[in-house]
Amino acid sequence: MGKVGAQRSDEVNKAVFFDRDGTLNVDIDYLHRPEDFIWIEGAKEAIKYVNDKGYLAILVTNQSGVARGYYPEEDIKEVYDWMNKELAKIGAHLDALFYCPHHPTGKIPAYTKICSCRKPDTGMVDEACLRFNIDRSKSYLVGDSGRDLECAQKAGVQGIKYVSGSLLSCIKDFI
Repeated sequence: MGKVGAQRSDEVNKAVFFDRDGTLNVDIDYLHRPEDFIWIEGAKEAIKYVNDKGYLAILVTNQSGVARGYYPEEDIKEVYDWMNKELAKIGAHLDALFYCPHHPTGKIPAYTKICSCRKPDTGMVDEACLRFNIDRSKSYLVGDSGRDLECAQKAGVQGIKYVSGSLLSCIKDFI
């Protein structure tokens, strides 16, 4: 599992975990370049909203394109850094990135495996909760797929399903 972001916290925190593809950006197959990134309506504002409400905003994303040999891990980090530069323009930020580069049928041997970090498994959420001392009972996972909601349920956080329209409006119904 890859991770990028702030250091471990001793204070108790609450978090909103965001899926990336199909939730924060228009889902194109194997997005790995900032120039191909198109924000979902209200996504930047949704992140700012949770920042302003005192939640950590944490990205948790399956990135099997690494295991499949389509792009290196560095591309995931580059997109994350670009996202934070764009978010900074409206006073928002993502606190951390956790990603799963694995897939059971990948082409790159180091990443071809069954792991506990690939959603719907909870490894990314578990690691973030440990690292940032997150109270799961006060936290959410926002995603567009059944595997995101299954991950939320298994991890003991409330799942929020994004379907279409403004992500900010969707989140305001819960938070």
